[in-house]
Amino acid sequence: MDDRYHDRRDAGRVLAEELKSYANRKDVIVLALPRGGVPVAFEIAEALSVPLDIFIVRKLGVPGHEELAMGAIASGGTTVFNQDIIHQLAISKEAIDRVIAEESEELLRREKKYRGDKKFPDLKNKVIILVDDGIATGATMKAAIKALRRLEPLSIVVAVPVAAASTCKEMSGLADKIICPLQPIFFNAVGAWYEIFDQTLDEEVIDLLGKK
Repeated sequence: MDDRYHDRRDAGRVLAEELKSYANRKDVIVLALPRGGVPVAFEIAEALSVPLDIFIVRKLGVPGHEELAMGAIASGGTTVFNQDIIHQLAISKEAIDRVIAEESEELLRREKKYRGDKKFPDLKNKVIILVDDGIATGATMKAAIKALRRLEPLSIVVAVPVAAASTCKEMSGLADKIICPLQPIFFNAVGAWYEIFDQTLDEEVIDLLGKK
């Protein structure tokens, strides 16, 4: 493989080659982190002949310092907290509940937009292949793994086209397995490892999910 992918669909095909052992298994599901993870995940699900769905994670930002995460809320109604941040900043329960309410509303809006009336899948005893188009800080992927663990899957396989070698090492301690063909020492940004890295639009997400 070259040191860059052509686009997200190309990256998905490369990952699918490394995931062939999961093909045609009834206990396997591919979960994409929208939006950029969906085109990658679509190619994997197609190649393996397994279902595709989405797993949305919304950061719970500290009031007044929204870029700082005090936790996250995820598809299926799971909430995870960073108790250290909450205690250090003495964030009140009322403030936390307010942020959860706002982010829950946004999460449900996205769920409705992308999934429609399709129910959230039962993930108990499933092998989850969790997909994004790359990992930068790792915050979203970490929150997703934590939230998914609570839904009692058999195992979680993180499959991403590119992430820093140090990030992959960190993720391997959280997931049961990590598949990441490109692990540069000098990472820079996810988009740097693609020839084409356009923003994935809602319409593309809906279209690809509708095909599976």
